[in-house]
Amino acid sequence: MSTVGAAVFPALENRPLKDTICLFDVDNTLTPARRSVTDEMLQVLSQLRQKCAIGSVGGSDFKKQQEQLGTASVDCTSLFDFNFAENGLTAYRLGKSLTGNSFIQWIGEEKYQKLVNFILRYIADLEIPKKRGTFLEFRNGMINVSPIGRNASHEERIEFEEYDKVHNIRKPFVEALKKNFPEYGLSYSIGGQISFDVFPTGWDKTYCLRHIEAEKELSGIEYKNIHFFGDKCFEGGNDFEIFSDSRTIGHCVENPDDCMKQLRELFQL
Repeated sequence: MSTVGAAVFPALENRPLKDTICLFDVDNTLTPARRSVTDEMLQVLSQLRQKCAIGSVGGSDFKKQQEQLGTASVDCTSLFDFNFAENGLTAYRLGKSLTGNSFIQWIGEEKYQKLVNFILRYIADLEIPKKRGTFLEFRNGMINVSPIGRNASHEERIEFEEYDKVHNIRKPFVEALKKNFPEYGLSYSIGGQISFDVFPTGWDKTYCLRHIEAEKELSGIEYKNIHFFGDKCFEGGNDFEIFSDSRTIGHCVENPDDCMKQLRELFQL
């Protein structure tokens, strides 16, 4: 893995496909859900990076991207040209931090507490097979809500995901929030196995595109071909907005193996 991280890449303006960038969701696209990236995936990304710019786009915080994509000795910002955590509210370009934003500043404490109180009451009344802990995770750009709790084990996550498919826990929860907070200007997206995200409208994964568009002023590079690869591309999924955005070329993948297969075919790797 360290050899991949230490590879030398042409400057952005010297890549053969200079006006092309490939952006990747993390969970179930670059890595199995909440697991580490494989050496094979890193090798494919390294080959792709010789041809065009690449970037990671995750809803989780930067720490989780580092856990899944990097190692103790390899910073994940060295593996990509752009790293977008929390949909781009935390952003890195060539390893250097870009200007961010904050959900709590945007919503204010009073509204935030009303929202949180409603969520916790709703979860308290839910009858589901298991509840673990950390039902609400406060992040820089959003809140992540999990009916089972983010402390659930890997097996419990899989069990909840299957239960949710049959008993429909997350979708009605989202509808209840939409109904009770229509004036808040919030959007909701169901992602991963056990949770959904709540964030200001427009702060979905398309938020990262403003950093891509800013590259024209920064280095003179205009990315005319923005490829996005993700697994939750259905309406309501957390890849839907960027997948269907007019500025991107969307590719829906089933898992990391399918992602690598599509990349090899598209870019002759």
